[in-house]
Amino acid sequence: MNNWVLLLIAGLIAIVGGIIALLNPLAATITAVMLTGWLLVAVGVIEVIGVFTATGWGARLWSVILGILTVILGLYILANPIMSTLALTWLAGILFLAMGVTKIVISFRMRGTGYLWVVLLSGVVSLGLGIIVLTNFPYSAASILGILLAVELISIGVANIALSMRLRETGPVMA
Repeated sequence: MNNWVLLLIAGLIAIVGGIIALLNPLAATITAVMLTGWLLVAVGVIEVIGVFTATGWGARLWSVILGILTVILGLYILANPIMSTLALTWLAGILFLAMGVTKIVISFRMRGTGYLWVVLLSGVVSLGLGIIVLTNFPYSAASILGILLAVELISIGVANIALSMRLRETGPVMA
C-alpha cells in the first residue's frame, strides 16, 4: 500500500473497533461467531464452485463434499449462535491448553539460549488462559471470543499505524 494515510486510517479504525469490542465483549463475541458462520458459508460455496476447475472425479467429489459440509457448518453456526459460541469457546480453551503445553515443552529444549524464559513464559500464559477459559465455562463463553477479537483488532491497528509511519518516512516496506 503506497498511500500511508489509508494504512493509518485503517489502523485507527481497527483500534477504535477493538476498544468498542472491549467495552461490549458479549456483542463482540456474537459478532465474531456470526462472522465465522458467514465466512464458512462463503468458503463452502467457493469450494463447490471449485468443482469446475478440479481435474479428475476424485478431486471433484472431494470439492463437492467438503464444500457442502462447510456450507452446512456455516449455516448451523448462523442458525445456532449460542451453541456455536459455547463450542468455539470450548475449542479456544483446549487450543490455549495445547499451545501452552507445546510451548513449555519446546522451551526446555532451548536450554542454554536466551529464549528459554521467553518461550516458557509464553507457554505458561497460554496454559493459564486455557485453564481460565475452561474452568469458567460456560460463563467465559459470553466474553472470551469478543475479548480475543478486541485484542486482535487493537494489535492489527497498532501494526498498521507503525507500518504507515514507516511508509511515510521511507516509502514502501517491500519492493
